[in-house]
Amino acid sequence: MELVVTDLAVERGGLTVLERLSFRLAAGEALILRGPNGVGKTTLLRTLAGLQPAVQGTISLPAESLTYGAHADGLKAVLTVRENLEFWAAIHGGGDVARAMADMNLTDLADRRAANLSAGQKRRLGLARLLVTGRPIWVLDEPTVSLDQASVALFGAVVRAHLTGGGMALLATHIDLGLPEARVLDLGPFRATSPQISSGRGFDEAFA
Repeated sequence: MELVVTDLAVERGGLTVLERLSFRLAAGEALILRGPNGVGKTTLLRTLAGLQPAVQGTISLPAESLTYGAHADGLKAVLTVRENLEFWAAIHGGGDVARAMADMNLTDLADRRAANLSAGQKRRLGLARLLVTGRPIWVLDEPTVSLDQASVALFGAVVRAHLTGGGMALLATHIDLGLPEARVLDLGPFRATSPQISSGRGFDEAFA
């Protein structure tokens, strides 16, 4: 199983921000995106997740293999921690909710409503959602926002276990997750040299 990106160009607000980008990600591998603010990390991840079209190039991956974690945690405030995970597990065809709670140190919060969680607890619950999807490719945008040092270490262990099991991870992060085997992709060299307004799109398009 592989994620293969070939000659990709992506846009934000109607302007091409990255171009000529190619890379491969295979089972058991992690790739960390780096680059200055505004270079296009979030735009790239949203494009890989299918939330916006590419300007050009190809993205090849098996169907139903990717899950995307953005800045928003995607939680239902009125549901408990357990109910949130059960909801996502049901959507994706099942998953070990108890194991996900244990791995992200949420077991003691299982019956607490998401609305009553702290910012860090909500983030841990949002990340636990990855574990019940059963999908091998994790595409994550700044996943450690709101996490304390202990929770960052906890999440790093979860990612390492995912890779050991044959999963893949593509992460935009400046935090050391303890993944010495991870490759780093600097997006700076792929910044569009002469941004052009895409055909049929304008400056009024929402930025992502």
